[in-house]
Amino acid sequence: MSEYVVLIVGDADRWWSTMSLQEREDGYAEYTRFGEELAQRGHRVTGGAELHSTAVARRVLPGGQTVADGPFAESAEQVGGFYLVETDDLDDLTECAKIIAALGDTVEIRRTVSSEDRVASMEEVS
Repeated sequence: MSEYVVLIVGDADRWWSTMSLQEREDGYAEYTRFGEELAQRGHRVTGGAELHSTAVARRVLPGGQTVADGPFAESAEQVGGFYLVETDDLDDLTECAKIIAALGDTVEIRRTVSSEDRVASMEEVS
């Protein structure tokens, strides 16, 4: 099985700043349905989390010498949460991701780099 990270990208703060309690409850119900659908279709969720607001985020900038505290307003799109999913069926995982994309955020699915991938890439360089 391959491992994928499913990133939820958008205005994560809208869940707390512009959505009503009912809209949030309905949204969380869709996330629950997404998890149930993954399990039913044979995908395995191995991790994940919803992330706190960018207002409490911290960035270590390139070079490692500067640390910046949020909020970060330069981008309208932020990662608001993620899932780690093991699956042999990327196409079906993509179909399942449409459940949460329907809530208004982009869902990006990327395969993680395995130790075998890393070794193979090193061999290509030599």
